[in-house]
Amino acid sequence: MRNLIKLEEFFLFLLSVFLFAQLDYAWWWYLVLFLTPDIAALGYMANPAAGAITYNSVHHKGVSVAAYVLGALVGSPVLQLAGLIILGHSSLDRVFGYGLKYRDSFKDTHLGHIGSSLQH
Repeated sequence: MRNLIKLEEFFLFLLSVFLFAQLDYAWWWYLVLFLTPDIAALGYMANPAAGAITYNSVHHKGVSVAAYVLGALVGSPVLQLAGLIILGHSSLDRVFGYGLKYRDSFKDTHLGHIGSSLQH
């Protein structure tokens, strides 16, 4: 099952790349901005609960879809770009086992404990 979910997430990453290609941006924008969602991990400097809130807010796929769709509706390529960066980044994170965070620790995610060989 884990491999099936990783495959699904990889295809969502590819969807973000495909949709990005439809926008009028140079490819280097995707590469430069790809890691920007991880800035949200700075919330962990306050405490694990704050970190989980900030991290999850920026890595949530609902946020990415909402940003992209709203950008399409109002004609904002920047908002569409933001949605696609979040979608691509969070999807590839999940391929590598980084999920949404629980409030107790950065390593406790909805996909299991990061670094654990016991992930299901």
